[in-house]
Amino acid sequence: MIRHVFLIALLCFVTAAGAQDDVAHVPAEDLKLGGNEKQRYFLIGQVPKNPPKEGLGLLIILPGGDGSAEFHPFVKRIYANALPENYLVAQLVAVPSKNPNQVVWPTAKWPDAKQTFTTEDFIWAVAAEVKAKHPIDEQRVFTLSWSSGGPAAYAASLATDTPVKGSLVAMSVFLPAKLPPLTAAKGQRYFLLQSPDDQVTKYFFAKTAKAQLTKHGAQVELLDYPGGHGWHGDVFGNIRAGIGWLEAERAPEPTTGPAPASGLKAH
Repeated sequence: MIRHVFLIALLCFVTAAGAQDDVAHVPAEDLKLGGNEKQRYFLIGQVPKNPPKEGLGLLIILPGGDGSAEFHPFVKRIYANALPENYLVAQLVAVPSKNPNQVVWPTAKWPDAKQTFTTEDFIWAVAAEVKAKHPIDEQRVFTLSWSSGGPAAYAASLATDTPVKGSLVAMSVFLPAKLPPLTAAKGQRYFLLQSPDDQVTKYFFAKTAKAQLTKHGAQVELLDYPGGHGWHGDVFGNIRAGIGWLEAERAPEPTTGPAPASGLKAH
């Protein structure tokens, strides 16, 4: 049942033909780790001529739904509308599967036959490759995930020697039995986005995540938004607030309301 929920098409945001003009200026590379077709990612963003001495932030994104490359225009909008200056984005692409009960983002404790590597290892390798090419601030290596991407992002934050310093998780389940020990949450930061109206991934999961992660020493913020399952309200403003909170001891004031025009539609 939970695996099936991860494939709910409500989260598959795509653009209509020709609607990508608003992000045509955003630079992006289509890359494969070691030429491996199953380890594809997009590196999005512009490296400044004079980067800050502490390095650039790196946001690693695990899209929801089927995790496919079709999310690329939306992710470019996140870069353009929700991130502060001096960030790069690595959008991971999930290995496709014809199995309707697939685990979209397999982990060490939640594997799937479609791939032999874990999503944790994929995140590690992408972070290492980006850091080898560009100056990256190791204190600002964060993940952004939603729906099917959430469990793998939680797992990556709890893994031994993780490079992840903060996690923004939206509209996702929280299943401790599928995760490393929660004692590893000490010192981690989590910004959770969840709609109380969500009937796909219930609000209960976000409340449980906040309670249990806090109990084990993490700093956790939970922001509600209206509209149910999906990206609703001030989408980019809420993501911006989450990144700001992960960066600082005190988060910017989150906002909700009508989403800015983005060319997105759900199906």
